[in-house]
Formats: sequence, C-alpha cells, structure tokens
Amino acid sequence: MSSLLVKSVQTPLPINLSSLLAMPQMSDEQFYDFCRTNPDLRIERNANGEIVVMPPAFADTGNRNGRIFGQLYVWAEADGTGEVFDSSSGFTLPNGAMRSPDAAWILSDRWNRLEPEQQASFAPIAPDFVVELRPSSDTLASLQDKMAEYMANGVRLGLLIDRKQRQVYIYRPEQSPEILDNPELVSCEPELPRFELKLAKIW
Repeated sequence: MSSLLVKSVQTPLPINLSSLLAMPQMSDEQFYDFCRTNPDLRIERNANGEIVVMPPAFADTGNRNGRIFGQLYVWAEADGTGEVFDSSSGFTLPNGAMRSPDAAWILSDRWNRLEPEQQASFAPIAPDFVVELRPSSDTLASLQDKMAEYMANGVRLGLLIDRKQRQVYIYRPEQSPEILDNPELVSCEPELPRFELKLAKIW
C-alpha cells in the first residue's frame, strides 16, 4: 500500500494523488478511508480532486476558533432552529469539494433530511452559515477563493475574519463582500436572527 509523508508544512499543501491510484482521482470512499487512516492531519479536498493537507492550527488561532464556536453554540442552543459544528467537521459541497470551515451552522430541517450514514461521514450538504478565521499560514487570497466557493455552492452567509488587518469580510450569494474595519461586533441577521459575533476577544 502506498504511503505519503508530508514534513515541515507551513502553508496548505495541495497533493495530487492520481499517480498512486488506478483511477483519475480518489472516490468518496477512498477519500474517507484516507482521512480515517490519517487522523492527525487536517485534510480538505478541492473541486479538482486534489487533497489539501493543512498544518495544525497554532495555539492562539485555536483559542480564537474556540471563542467563535462558543458564541455560535450558545446562540444556537437558545435559538433552537439549527445545528452547530466545529472546525473538525467536514462537508461535501455540490461541486465535490470537501471543506472544513472553522465554525458552521445548518438549519435543523435541512440537516435532518440527511440519512444517518450521510451525517456520520463528510455530510453532502452546504452549511447555511460558515466562519473562516485567517491563520498566519493562509493567504488572504486563498481564503477569499474559499469563501467564493462556499457562496457558489449554497452557503447563505459567510464571515472571513482577518485578525492581522482587523477586518471582517461578510459574504452573501451574488453580492460583493462587505468589509468592516475593526468592528466590535458583526450582526448575522437576518440569516441568524439576533446573533451578533463579538470580536473583542477574537482580535
């Protein structure tokens, strides 16, 4: 069996594995098995079938991710209309890409339409809401491309948080992103009623 060792990765690394396989790219089952046999890696797959191996989040980024997820979780529990997911959750988008946003939320009626085996894998569903927090290892352009992909595949609201520049990009389908400079909070209405993400402890 072929093995793959990636060392000293400082930025997300796309890996084309077609030469290791008998088919042009991994099937969904092969990709699922690849992720299960490499549980210590942060792995995504783009729409072209390339495997993207990302470095672990630095501690301060993980801390801020936790604060984002915590705010979203508290709101979701009180609101009761949807399910919240952390950065370890993978979703298969309609274009075939598998993405793991830093935080996500899905309306319960959409989530519950999935079969249990679909929920237990990289669920074939685009979240209603996603958040991406820019780590030092990612370029802004790569995350902007990812946000555009989310919007093109059914996500209704997305936040891209750039701590370095203290800016938040608000994405909605078929609209240019709105850019906020050093906001104290970001309203996520009307998609997430009464939810405001507080940035004070995220910067």
